[in-house]
Amino acid sequence: MKLLLHTCCAPCAIYPVKILRNNGMDVMGFYYRHNIHPFTECLKRQQTLEAYSKMIDLRVIYQDGYDLEGFLQKVVFREENRCSLCYHERLTATAKMAKKGRFDYFSSTLLYSKFQKHDMIRSIGESIGKYMGVKFYYHDFREGWKEGVETSKYLELYRQQYCGCIYSEKERYFRA
Repeated sequence: MKLLLHTCCAPCAIYPVKILRNNGMDVMGFYYRHNIHPFTECLKRQQTLEAYSKMIDLRVIYQDGYDLEGFLQKVVFREENRCSLCYHERLTATAKMAKKGRFDYFSSTLLYSKFQKHDMIRSIGESIGKYMGVKFYYHDFREGWKEGVETSKYLELYRQQYCGCIYSEKERYFRA
C-alpha cells in the first residue's frame, strides 16, 4: 500500500515512518511549507528533512513556492481557529498530491505531536479523504513521542521550538 505522509519536519517523521514501514506501507513524504514562518525557519526544516530522508531512504516531495501571504489571508481575523484552518490547508494539499500520485492513503506527522489536536486532525483528514477519494490513514503516533525525541537528539537533527506559524512562534517566544 502506498501512503503519502504530510511531513512537517524531520524529528516528527522519525517514529511515524518507522511504524508505517513496519506495517508494510510504501511511504513517501510531502513537505508543505506555506505556513512556516519565518522563511529561514522553513529552510532549516526543509534542509534537515532532506538530510534525514537521505539517511533513511525516504522519498519526499517538496512543495514549490512560499505563499505565506495566502496562508495569513486565510487565517487573519480567525486566529482562534487557525489550527483547524492550517490542518485543512496542509491535509488538502497532501490529499490532492496523493490523488495525483495514485496513493492508497495519506496521513500526517502532525499525529505524532503531543501538542496537536488529534481529534480535529482526524476529523478533517477523514472528511477531506472522502471528498478527494483518497483514504486518510489515522494512527496515534504519540505512543512513540519519547523514542522520536531521543532519536532526533542522537542524530543531532535540528529541532524547532514551535509548530511553525507566526502565531505559534509568538506564543513560544513572547513573554509579557
